[in-house]
Amino acid sequence: MSFQMPDYYNIQDLMSDEEKMIQNSVRSFVEEEVLPIIEKHYEGGTFPFDLIKKMADLGLFGVTIPQKYGGAEASHTIYGLAMQELERGDSGIRSFASVQNSLVMFPIYEYGSEKLKQKWLPKLATGDAIGCFGLTEPDFGSNPSGMVTHAKKIEGGYLLNGAKMWITNGTIADIAVVWAKLDGVVNGFIVEKDMKGFTAPEMKHKHSLRASITSELIFQDVEIPEENKLNIKGLKGPLSCLTKARYGIAWGAIGAASAVYDSALNYAKSRIQFAKPIASFQLIQEKLVWMLNEITKGQLINYHLGRLMDNGKARPQQVSLAKRNNVEIALQSAKLAREIHGANGIINEYNVMRHLANLESVITYEGTHIIHTLILGEDITGISAFM
Repeated sequence: MSFQMPDYYNIQDLMSDEEKMIQNSVRSFVEEEVLPIIEKHYEGGTFPFDLIKKMADLGLFGVTIPQKYGGAEASHTIYGLAMQELERGDSGIRSFASVQNSLVMFPIYEYGSEKLKQKWLPKLATGDAIGCFGLTEPDFGSNPSGMVTHAKKIEGGYLLNGAKMWITNGTIADIAVVWAKLDGVVNGFIVEKDMKGFTAPEMKHKHSLRASITSELIFQDVEIPEENKLNIKGLKGPLSCLTKARYGIAWGAIGAASAVYDSALNYAKSRIQFAKPIASFQLIQEKLVWMLNEITKGQLINYHLGRLMDNGKARPQQVSLAKRNNVEIALQSAKLAREIHGANGIINEYNVMRHLANLESVITYEGTHIIHTLILGEDITGISAFM
């Protein structure tokens, strides 16, 4: 049975023909290229490298980046729709695209020199180069200001030392956008994979995001040329990247929620118990209605947030609300879908357990659920609860 994206409030009617066309193109890509192979990669703990060039050919890298640098120069709404469809396939596939777009190409475009833009953005757009983003450290996740990775000025550049952890794409990346303290102030640097002293061992034995590569980044006296330093100081740099990434996650989570809802709805209508489909039972209907209700709210949040982003009016706190809400309801939807599927919910014939396990990571990375709660709490009260 083909997938039907829930659209209870006819949000599709508000979208442009271009938005609908791109959404349908990415949906077809997921149906034809991702879903047939993703369970095998998830079970094997491998990333489907064959998808990289195919995603690039669809324009899924550098969605909002100007065409002069190889990007699609599309709207944030289109970017969101693309991430929604990719995560309907798998969070790991969306994570790959999110990192390439929001955490690598965006900071190079926004803070890099023209030389850096010309050198890397076209390659990243075509998938000929892969990037990663180094902010989180073994002892500093929710508190990035405490990072110990540091750079020291030397003749012709900088000397980088430290380590990063939980880095998507790190082992396979050609470049890493790394944040480190220089004279006590956070700065951004482009580290290239062949630079002496830079290693990126892969982290294994995950129970979540198994079809995604997660790595450590280790820097031991890595010499960074002056031209590889980004033109931004302070936490504003990495946090602006995280805002872009969180925006894509908010859309992606609705893709995952829609996938498990669709599976649960179809299963409930076909699964017979006590001589009738379980969809006829009140408690099953309550679960399905809760899922549809929350997905519809999330879709409306995303749609309006997308328009705010396109008009340059979105605030980071509004993105936090969307990420916080949508990932939470996606995770809860996956749990409810697992209940509806019964024991079948844990086998790979259905997508539910894979999405459920993935979403346990999504609710943690790019700002945990609690951190986004405190961001919003400070915004509405004017009082910080972080210290």
